[in-house]
Amino acid sequence: MRGPRTALIAQKVAGAKIILKKRKGEPKRGKQTTKDPNAPKRPATAFFVFMEEFRKSFKENFPDNKSVAAVTKAGGENWKSLSDSEKAPYIDKALKRKQEYEKAVEVYKKNSALGGNRDDEQSEKSMSGVHDEDEQEASS
Repeated sequence: MRGPRTALIAQKVAGAKIILKKRKGEPKRGKQTTKDPNAPKRPATAFFVFMEEFRKSFKENFPDNKSVAAVTKAGGENWKSLSDSEKAPYIDKALKRKQEYEKAVEVYKKNSALGGNRDDEQSEKSMSGVHDEDEQEASS
């Protein structure tokens, strides 16, 4: 049985060194695309909506506990112990956030398809108008 194909092959050489060689015919990896900072952020899941509220209550009950791991562990155990009916409000909030996100993505895609954000164009026009006034005053 063969193992999974990988881009590198490990070969053992005398002297217990491992040399990594690229396989022939493997496709080159392309440049990774960078995420647009203007793109909308993905919405939180129901668990993370629950954790926002749980962190607040945990800090009130245990003000001396500064451990992130303890808060996360307690929150995870509490989430698992909730019934479906108790999870429902958090699921509803997560669905609302998802709908808002989908609307924001549509707006973002429309703006990016038009070649940029219309607000940026207006601000550039207003800036150019200011610079034109400065140039006219300087020439007078």
